[in-house]
Amino acid sequence: MVTKLKLLKKLSGNYPNFLKKDLEKFTNIILDEIKQSLKNGDRVELRGFGIFSTNIQKERISRNPKTGEKVNTPEKKTIHFKMAKELFKKLNNDE
Repeated sequence: MVTKLKLLKKLSGNYPNFLKKDLEKFTNIILDEIKQSLKNGDRVELRGFGIFSTNIQKERISRNPKTGEKVNTPEKKTIHFKMAKELFKKLNNDE
């Protein structure tokens, strides 16, 4: 599993000329921009990695699996990710 801390350590190892706090700011800016774009309903495309987009899951009536009781589930946004062909090939050793 890759965490933000592991990512920052890897970046600081690859780019020793940058201060760790600057790399952290840079990473936070990127992640915040992705979050804000998705919140606004925009699509985020990272070439060679994939595309993030939002889908709206309609309001529905579902059941509580424990009690069998009917529960109203409100409309909500979900994130959809479609990986790029390059990433697919890398994951499946097709290179």
